[in-house]
Amino acid sequence: MKKIIFAVVAALLMLTTNAIRAQESVAGADVIKLFMTTTTCIVLDDNIFNTYNNEVKAAVEKSWTITPYEFISVAEFEKRKFNSNYSFLIRTKDTYKADADKMNYRFLSLLQGGKYGSVYHMPTLCSFPIAYYESSDDNYYEMAAIVRFVQNHVNLTKEHPELTEKNIIQYYNKNVTAIGDKTLYLIDEQLAKDVNTDAEIKPIYSKKFKIVKDEDDIKKLIKDQNPNIAFLHKVGPPVGSPKAARCFKIVMGTDGSIYYVDFHKISTKTPDGFLKTDFKALNKK
Repeated sequence: MKKIIFAVVAALLMLTTNAIRAQESVAGADVIKLFMTTTTCIVLDDNIFNTYNNEVKAAVEKSWTITPYEFISVAEFEKRKFNSNYSFLIRTKDTYKADADKMNYRFLSLLQGGKYGSVYHMPTLCSFPIAYYESSDDNYYEMAAIVRFVQNHVNLTKEHPELTEKNIIQYYNKNVTAIGDKTLYLIDEQLAKDVNTDAEIKPIYSKKFKIVKDEDDIKKLIKDQNPNIAFLHKVGPPVGSPKAARCFKIVMGTDGSIYYVDFHKISTKTPDGFLKTDFKALNKK
């Protein structure tokens, strides 16, 4: 995947790409084979007050089984990044070249170390959108499920070498697990205004759902890997932001399974939030 060099800022590796790397990051068989022999370094934020460190530590310690792992600082990452004995789970900054507004997004990315000439050419095994870069409201409470998804994605691409960046999203949309009788948890502020009540949703979505007020209502369910629920992971602009571009919408299970994935450009007709069309599409799956 073509990448353009930006700069390392504070505790974050900054990358620029052309694709939705949350679903389109597909490493080749040789990279996956190498990755399976590595120790994965979980790069922690230098800001000790950032909740990211605690959440990613807890998620990895509970769920990471695909490779040995250790937690490292940004300074240690700089020492190890070109060593092929290591892979790295790290937050990255990404911009879509095709978007006129050049909005920045934050992803959780799994990168393979090695002598690639530049850190920005390190192969990406998986990348998952977690926030607008300017937002302080990163979805760290969902980290347990996201970490499970990262491993699921690597195993999927290992078992299906025919998958590429060109067909991986189509694969996910055609082969997502049916949501079945799971209860879909939705945070009210993440829903479009015309579908943010039970009365508005029931005519278009026949499955079980529950609207809650904030993340605390589902955080423990996700961490405990409750098998009876699914939840909406939405990435949108910070409240009050004058700029807005993409709204990412991913319905997940607590085990990292994907039930629905899409994004739309935010406009007056398609506001920031889960839309009526999303409910209809999910209802059909």
